[in-house]
Amino acid sequence: MSKFLDRFRYFKQKGETFADGHGQELNVNRDWEDGYRSRWQHDKIVRSTHGVNCTGSCSWKIYVKNGLVTWETQQTDYPRTRPDLPNHEPRGCPRGASYSWYLYSANRVKYPMMRKRLMKLWREAKALHSDPVDAWGSIVSDSEKSKEYKQARGRGGFVRSSWKEVNELIAASNVYTAKQYGPDRIIGFSPIPAMSMVSYAAGARYLSLIGGVCLSFYDWYCDLPPASPMTWGEQTDVPESADWYNSSYIIAWGSNVPQTRTPDAHFFTEVRYKGTKTVAVTPDYAEIAKLCDHWLNPKQGTDSAMALAMGHVILNEFHVQRQTEYFADYVRTYTDMPMLVLLEQRAEGHYAAGRMLRASDLVDGLGQENNPEWKTVAINQNGELTAPQGSIGYRWGEKGKWNLEQRDGVSGEEVKLQLSLLDNYDEIAEVGFPYFGGIKTGESDPFNSVELKDVLLHKLPVKRLQLADGSTALVTSVYDLTLANYGIERGLNDENCAQSYDDVKAYSPAWAELVTGVSKENIVRIAREFAENAEKTHGRSMIIVGAGVNHWYHMDMTYRGLINMLIFCGCVGQSGGGWAHYVGQEKLRPQTGWTPLAFGLDWQRPPRHMNSTSFFYNHSSQWRYETVGTEELLSPMADKSRFSTSLIDLNVRAERMGWLPSAPQLGTNPLHIAEQARAAGLSPVDYTVKSLKEGSIRFAAEQPDDEKNFPRNLFVWRSNLLGSSGKGHEYMLKYLLGTEHGIQGQDLGQQGGVKPEDVEWKDNAGEGKLDLVVTLDFRMSSTCLYSDIVLPTATWYEKDDMNTSDMHPFIHPLSAAVDPAWESKSDWEIYKGIADAFSRMCDGHLGKETDIVTLPIQHDSAAELAQPFGVKDWKKGECDLIPGKTAPHIIAVERDYPNTYARFTSLGPLMDTLGNGGKGISWNTQTEVDFLKQLNYTQPDGAAAGRPKIETAIDAAEVILSLAPETNGQVAVKAWQALSNITGRDHTHLALNKEDEKIRFRDIQAQPRKIISSPTWSGLEDEHVSYNACYTNVHELIPWRTLSGRQQLYQDHEWMRAFGESLLVYRPPIDTRAAAPVMGKSPNGNKEKALNFLTPHQKWGIHSTYSDNLLMLTLGRGGPIVWLSEDDAKELGIEDNDWIEAFNANGALTARAVVSQRIPAGMTMMYHAQERIVNIPGSEITSQRGGIHNSVTRISPKPTHMIGGYAQLAYGFNYYGTVGSNRDEFVVVRKMNRIDWLDEEGNDYSQGSQQEKAK
Repeated sequence: MSKFLDRFRYFKQKGETFADGHGQELNVNRDWEDGYRSRWQHDKIVRSTHGVNCTGSCSWKIYVKNGLVTWETQQTDYPRTRPDLPNHEPRGCPRGASYSWYLYSANRVKYPMMRKRLMKLWREAKALHSDPVDAWGSIVSDSEKSKEYKQARGRGGFVRSSWKEVNELIAASNVYTAKQYGPDRIIGFSPIPAMSMVSYAAGARYLSLIGGVCLSFYDWYCDLPPASPMTWGEQTDVPESADWYNSSYIIAWGSNVPQTRTPDAHFFTEVRYKGTKTVAVTPDYAEIAKLCDHWLNPKQGTDSAMALAMGHVILNEFHVQRQTEYFADYVRTYTDMPMLVLLEQRAEGHYAAGRMLRASDLVDGLGQENNPEWKTVAINQNGELTAPQGSIGYRWGEKGKWNLEQRDGVSGEEVKLQLSLLDNYDEIAEVGFPYFGGIKTGESDPFNSVELKDVLLHKLPVKRLQLADGSTALVTSVYDLTLANYGIERGLNDENCAQSYDDVKAYSPAWAELVTGVSKENIVRIAREFAENAEKTHGRSMIIVGAGVNHWYHMDMTYRGLINMLIFCGCVGQSGGGWAHYVGQEKLRPQTGWTPLAFGLDWQRPPRHMNSTSFFYNHSSQWRYETVGTEELLSPMADKSRFSTSLIDLNVRAERMGWLPSAPQLGTNPLHIAEQARAAGLSPVDYTVKSLKEGSIRFAAEQPDDEKNFPRNLFVWRSNLLGSSGKGHEYMLKYLLGTEHGIQGQDLGQQGGVKPEDVEWKDNAGEGKLDLVVTLDFRMSSTCLYSDIVLPTATWYEKDDMNTSDMHPFIHPLSAAVDPAWESKSDWEIYKGIADAFSRMCDGHLGKETDIVTLPIQHDSAAELAQPFGVKDWKKGECDLIPGKTAPHIIAVERDYPNTYARFTSLGPLMDTLGNGGKGISWNTQTEVDFLKQLNYTQPDGAAAGRPKIETAIDAAEVILSLAPETNGQVAVKAWQALSNITGRDHTHLALNKEDEKIRFRDIQAQPRKIISSPTWSGLEDEHVSYNACYTNVHELIPWRTLSGRQQLYQDHEWMRAFGESLLVYRPPIDTRAAAPVMGKSPNGNKEKALNFLTPHQKWGIHSTYSDNLLMLTLGRGGPIVWLSEDDAKELGIEDNDWIEAFNANGALTARAVVSQRIPAGMTMMYHAQERIVNIPGSEITSQRGGIHNSVTRISPKPTHMIGGYAQLAYGFNYYGTVGSNRDEFVVVRKMNRIDWLDEEGNDYSQGSQQEKAK
């Protein structure tokens, strides 16, 4: 009805009254209401979530209307918690609520896209060559042709292609690369499987079946805390957020809970109503500070100093001045503190702590015949030496004694281990401890050094023992070493121990005040309260720690400091207590069911895995610009002659000794070795060993600039590698991609610096090493812009997948609410298509081939008992090359390349013959395989005839759910039984009540399902206790997977001692020397200042996702921003919202300034991750568009993270290895003068320089 006519009937609108005149009827047109009704009408609601690596793992309702997603709201049907615990919902955040914008946005990748110059070359080559493999070879073997399309990377120029064309090109490239160079030159990067585990498995399965390399992510993202493997032999295991509610004292240390853990923050606020005290520790006034009773703000990068001082207070007041019974019993039973350590005589007259005493050191090996070199020794209540059960030597080669029952390993008699030798010593010895707190980071000393002697001598009680070789040696306990290291006065007249908290001695509260800026009174108060609470509640004190603390070079020192506090107070493994490290969505709960699917273990073993930090450090040539030398990292007590000055040398040595993986692996095509071996009359393994010893075959990492050792093909999916996580971004652009870059520094050759010894130097390093970069994404990210081919993947509302998190105990789905839009496909369908094209492309090029794979010495395998007493390098003639002991395993793997597609789409026979397992235990899976044959049906013919089908993503999900103990109760019981056989204790009771529970994909689509307790995790999924890490270690007496079988405070590996980190020490941030070389070199008239550059996680995005989302851009500033303190901004003449530039030797970035009083002077923050695709002008330094946060970073690996083959210090994919730290970096900040948008549209302008204003 016309609204115009309604206006003429205005006085007739009133009708009858009702309710005694309080109400009146109106005769008006209400058709306008239909617009609102229509807006919120929908055809269906589908459950899905966001695979964005945010840990939230929130279940959402996806509303569909006319085949289109219209909006989303939060689900509220999580399984209920027990009555004394708040429920998990509401879970969600504004970022997730905006996701549906992406589906139909202009930034959506709609079709397969190819770089125009590459398409032209490809079509021309195909016209000349009938075989696509030969066509690809003609392009990449011609330097001019390959340079033509590589130099265009990052400059746009994409055109629409077809699935047939892109699959053909990708397959041809992979076949050519495998045939010409080897399959280990085909690389794939995708992070965090838990956020969409089937999608990750799709690419990893394809790569693994052809012999390609899967790059790690947890260590590269700097989410991996090396202190966790060091202490517990566990990558990371943490409490679910609901367990916060069971705590009565929480320190949020560097974790900005309301901003980065939004869906879980309600537990943090709710527990305060119970009276729980909360403390925030952040250098800036972050959002978490508003929710806490106390805020401590140590200077950034000095957290370990404060943790040491708090540990000093706890040890002094609760272990020495007054020995708390609960604390003493806890550390006696669950830590290595009672274990004995050999002391080494030094020329200076004092002693140094050596390695742990082993049973094999003593006469008759204490009766131990199995692995006596790996059984640690303590003193029992009678003063007798004993090798108590539980150490790693009991784990392998015998059964029934790998447990934490307090018993002697031979007699089985109960023992009570002595913590200290103070009441039963033979003499007092002076032992040296390295001190690094006097090191100045740069000339300005921004991190407040406190000068003391480089070696601090402490007095310790010791005993003298007779050794098996007839000599005598002094020993002391880890407990005594720890007390001395913390500077605790024990009546031994130790001049380097603090007599009071006012003494400036390492590591007293007064000393920490000088370093951190936090008052000693606050340090003492919080430490005392923390320990008192733990004593009264038996461990219900918790530290929630954020990834930012873990992004410093010496991150393990900070983390070990926090972990030590918790261990001293008996908090680890207790509900409501312990260490709560939250980073990305790392917890892939059904991991053991997922692993064979993802890495093709059902068809062939082992897969190729690579540590990303070492990979990118080497192949993006970041090592060529290294400014940190080994000599500045070593302990003042170390023999420096045993170490090269170059970090890349140590990394390469670690690879050839089998400590770290390598990729590409060998300096020859691994598919050719078997044929060469046959010609030589040797097995492929023996031939490889012989050739390595002779030098006719070398590790590829030793010659990274030899063209035969270049990585050639790179797949990126579920990741924005070049726009979010690519530390050393500009180096990647130059050396991996061969395109324009912003590097400002000089390499070692140009500087005249010291070259590596073990790595071949070439003055002209290889550029544009990658022949093909393929990215799968639903949006045009920075990585897409630098790729050669972009494949449109389905969004999280358009595909079927699964999702888990460490923050809650549920598994739930991603579901296809609508069909993939335009020509997009799910990751599973995309890789299935590539596998099909690859299989057909193999004809005439690849058949059944023998591939020689090198495998590093693995954690949770018997091989981790490799070299018990020292480091020997076979290449230096110090020992023989023994695969799996002094070098990597060398394994011949049979590939069936023409049947790659058949294998990709079916479950292989190794699940029948070898079964499944994880973390050192295994079990039979025949029952599950038979079930999958019925559920998924079987392949009717071909190479996989009779095998269960994995045709669809849901088929893949069912494989995971059926094989995993976390989702199949029958498997859970088998897994617990397998562990019981090793420990000698029955653990099956933990899963028997769930034996008949089997979770299917349709089940989780109906409602999230709580998973089942599994021995591959250290907590329990129980109705009576919230999940808490290490709970089964403490309550089921299952050993930690460490040298001593206990929480390992003392790291006795030779390299750990050489670098001064066998015990916790304070190490200031390193000097990257990136700012000084560019200061004042390219002036623009504005003042410059070097500031510490931090990249915490942002409020308006999850990593780089949502950073280009219009809704989030509207809520934020609409583009890249850098936060500055008011003091620094005033000094630099910068006002809020000015355009500024941050730069150093690594590159440059441009952004708006956010001037805030919550930022301390001396540091600046650019929230991770802001891309270069939205609202970024050109840089005055590089004359290129802006840059990103990683444009000013470069990684430096830490040698202690390279250790392997040594109990808990052994490699595992994403478990241990070099970590990509970046917080030690400094940038030069200045106000920009001219704003150039590089678009010639007349929008450029001048902000004006200080010099111009002065005129």
